[in-house]
Amino acid sequence: MVTINSSRRVVALPDVLANTIDGETVFLNLKSECYFGLDEVGTRMWQVLTSSGSVQAAYESLLEEYEVEEDRLRRDLDDLIEQLVGHELVKFVDA
Repeated sequence: MVTINSSRRVVALPDVLANTIDGETVFLNLKSECYFGLDEVGTRMWQVLTSSGSVQAAYESLLEEYEVEEDRLRRDLDDLIEQLVGHELVKFVDA
């Protein structure tokens, strides 16, 4: 389980390639040669997460964008971050 600090930023690791086609994103970790894919909603979460100043800022932005319960969005965002970290696609950095 990954400890998620909402005040930190999430950034892609340098050995990760990402390609978005028709709203879906496919990642390739060049070190592990593993692929990972996201649907349209996951792709949007990825875009907001990696362009925001912090995990909390991404959460707030997504909360405004989608009609979703706060707890549900928090769980979904945390789950996505755990998967991205687990597949060695992102890391946390100070905001």
